[in-house]
Amino acid sequence: MPAAHLIRVPALADAPYAYAATVTPAARLIHTAGACPLDPTGATVAPGDFAGQAEQVMTNLAAALAAAGARLTDVVKTTVYVASTDRADLVTVWDVVRDRFGDHDPPSTLLGVAVLGYPDQLVEVEAVAAVREGAEC
Repeated sequence: MPAAHLIRVPALADAPYAYAATVTPAARLIHTAGACPLDPTGATVAPGDFAGQAEQVMTNLAAALAAAGARLTDVVKTTVYVASTDRADLVTVWDVVRDRFGDHDPPSTLLGVAVLGYPDQLVEVEAVAAVREGAEC
């Protein structure tokens, strides 16, 4: 049984994510730093390519979660940052993020921001996950 329960709210507009999530009391919370589009050497991948950077970010997020004993399906909240003022760029990134989560649709915030921390960085995703104490990943 998962440690989190995603809540859909029929009274609110249909959205490609749950509006809320609850976590069981016996869960261990995992808070990630923002996953960045960096390769193992620290170089920014796919400069200028929103989708390419989003793919790398999600790969890195999955690796960070795995190191903490969690999976993408354990995520209860994400914040997705996109260095752009163009909604089309935000949608491009969102499509990659949603695809990587599959049927799991945790609450999420999608933001366009002026700049991110690394040279040529366009995308960053931070997450909160919950796993049952003693659960194996």
